Order: sequence, then C-alpha cells, then structure tokens
Amino acid sequence: MNMVANIFEAERTKLMSLCYRMLGERAGAEDVVQDTWLKWAATDIDKIDNPSAWLRRVATNIAIDTLRSAHRQREIYVGPWLPEPLIQPGPQEPQHPFELAQECELALLWAMERLTERERAAFILREAFDASYSELAGTLGTTEAACRQLVSRSQKKLQDSGPRFDATPEEVAELSQRFFMAIMTEDFDTALSLLTPHSVAISDGGAKKRAARRPLLGGNEIMQVFRTLYEKAKREQGWTSQMLMVNANPAILRYHFGQLDSITTLAPNQSGKIAWIYIMRNPDKLGLIEQ
Repeated sequence: MNMVANIFEAERTKLMSLCYRMLGERAGAEDVVQDTWLKWAATDIDKIDNPSAWLRRVATNIAIDTLRSAHRQREIYVGPWLPEPLIQPGPQEPQHPFELAQECELALLWAMERLTERERAAFILREAFDASYSELAGTLGTTEAACRQLVSRSQKKLQDSGPRFDATPEEVAELSQRFFMAIMTEDFDTALSLLTPHSVAISDGGAKKRAARRPLLGGNEIMQVFRTLYEKAKREQGWTSQMLMVNANPAILRYHFGQLDSITTLAPNQSGKIAWIYIMRNPDKLGLIEQ
C-alpha cells in the first residue's frame, strides 16, 4: 500500500493542476483527485505500465463528467460565473496544493468555458502537460486524428476570445497601474483611453455580494460603472488595497476594514489595451483572506 500511495502522492500536484484547469474550482478539483485516488487504490498497479498517464486519463474523464454537471449548475448561477482565483502564497507560507495550477491565467480559464468538455480536456492535456496525441486518443476514447481536430478547434476558439494569454506579468502590472491610477486620480479620460469598444468587464458576486448581473461591454459602460464605484468608495471609510500575484498575474486586492472584498485583474488585447477585466466578489471564492 505504501508504494501505491507514494506513486499517487508524486503525481498529486499535477493532478490538482489538471483538475483545477478543467473545472476552474478548487473544491471540485480536490473532489476529482480524491475520486481518482479511490480508483487508483483499488487497482492492481503491477498491470499498469505508465502510472502518470493512467492517473491523468482517470482524472480527466472524472473531470469531464464533473464539468458537464457543473455547466448545468452554472446555467442557473446568479450573474456571471468566473473561475476561482489562486493567490500566490508568500515565501514563508507552506507549499500551495495548487502550485502548478497557479500558472493558469484567469483569462484563459474563463475563455475555456466556451469549449466543450472534450475540447477543454484535449487542449489542457496537450498544451499544459505535453501529452502525445496517442495519449489523448486513449484518454478520450477516439482517434489521434480526431484529437488533432479537438486541439485545433479549441485553439481557434481561444484565439477568437479577445484577451491575450501570452502577456507577461510585467505587461499586466504596467497596464493595471496605469488604469487604476487614472481612476484614483480622477483622470477618467485616460482610463477610458485604455479601454476599447470591445472591452469586457465581468464581476462575480454569486448572489452574496453586489455585482453586475451581466458582463459590461465597451469602454463607456465599463467606465460608467467604475466611476460610480470610485465615487461611492470615496464616501466610505476603511478601504485599502494591495497588488499581489493571482494565477500568475498581478491583481488588485481591495479590503474593507481588513477583510478581502474583491480581486480585480485584467488581460490586454493585441494592441496593449484592456480586453478583459475580472472582478471577483463572491466570498465563497475569495476565502477568508485578511490583509
């Protein structure tokens, strides 16, 4: 049993990353990994030539079934659904259970929602885990040619989504600082100039915190809401903010009397302006993070 457990533990971080990328939820990813462990513990591992590939295959298929159920739940979710953020731990903190998953940008997780479950699995396994088309075929129960089509379709859909997924943290930080500094100094024309008619801002309150019930579309609508929120915050006390790394990119964390109230990050477009803004306010997804 020790050998069985040791092999699984060696793969756990990668499985956590795979399942978080598939589901965009920490608890759901942990449940899938636990279900994968139960199947692994009940299997004769002497008959398995490649434990890593076996575990990825089982976890992927459980995640596909879980994602199908999750999509039905997200259809009745109050307001837009956004993936859960992963805040990078400090140097003195213990290793994060989703260490590898932190490399997955929130913009990419959001964009992957437009993929089918099988397209998402094929894209993640190919791009994030460098799985061969032979492994993809075995995992998804289809041909290598069909897997090539799944990966190609997923790449095309993601390219058409708007945000860039190759922006560096430095680019995101610089654009974020310019945008939020312009708002805080009430230079709203400059802030508006960093947006485009195609910019999208999405906020997730999960019916527990006030948030827009639909995506905000275009610079004018986005700035109208941001300006209103800024004016409201000026009249209240207890607001502080800091920039931290969230899912591999800088994000603004806002606190009200020391309690985390929101996480905001963005993704640029090809011209360096803001394509997409992510605003998480749902306390269930923020966790109990204090300043």
